[in-house]
Amino acid sequence: MTVSTHLPIQSDPPLLPWQTLPTMYDLPSDNPEDPGLPDEFHFFQPLLLYLTFLPTTYSLELTYSACDLNLYYDVNHLQWYKRPDWFGVVGVPRLYEGRDMRLSYAIWQEKVSPIVVVELLSAGTEDGDLGRTVSESGKPPTKWVVYEQILHIPYYFVFSRYTSEVQAFHLANDRYEPMPMTEGRWSVPELGLSLGLWQGEFQKVNRLWLRWMTEEGELIPVPSEVASAAETRASEAETRASEAEKDAAAAKLKAEKLAQRLHELGFDPDEID
Repeated sequence: MTVSTHLPIQSDPPLLPWQTLPTMYDLPSDNPEDPGLPDEFHFFQPLLLYLTFLPTTYSLELTYSACDLNLYYDVNHLQWYKRPDWFGVVGVPRLYEGRDMRLSYAIWQEKVSPIVVVELLSAGTEDGDLGRTVSESGKPPTKWVVYEQILHIPYYFVFSRYTSEVQAFHLANDRYEPMPMTEGRWSVPELGLSLGLWQGEFQKVNRLWLRWMTEEGELIPVPSEVASAAETRASEAETRASEAEKDAAAAKLKAEKLAQRLHELGFDPDEID
């Protein structure tokens, strides 16, 4: 009788369901009918801009900024709006009519256009954000057209999280022109501020962020950084106080030893001038 010496063929174990399901990189983060809806970065980056937008040329009571808020711009088309990732306005009350938080920003009621807008670039919005799309008759104009030709927003920035590239534009003769950097940032003198890139940790994420700075390039701190700096100063003051106590104790001990030595030599320390 012949005995087979062949081993059974080993098959790969079946894949578990979670191994075959799409990852977050495979699934869309936006709605094809309304591209550019926020992902996590679209929440944190505008928040950092919001927290550091502290113009020195206007009081806080006349400074307003918002993230992902509907911006209505056409009285003839009341349903048309743009939703900037972040925008800042000066010269309007922080609260709507001084009494309520805004549900939207209607330009015909506010009567003041934003002074600056920041859009976060994504594949679904790139052409419209950068003025590469021609507006179709009877349909809402692109963001570029609204910001440049309808609202005449003086400063417009487009930031890509993937390339860390910022494209900056300044309104000149009713048209956006590329805005040059000065010492690594973009100056906005009307606000007494500059906008620049910063490598650091925000919301426990370390990456390159876009944030507001002083005209001289100093970071405008967020509340958590203010609290951390205060804790550091308190700790340093406590350390200095502790060291001062140690120095005083050491000086006292040294004086006592000197007095004892003088007594041993027959001198009265109180009589020595």
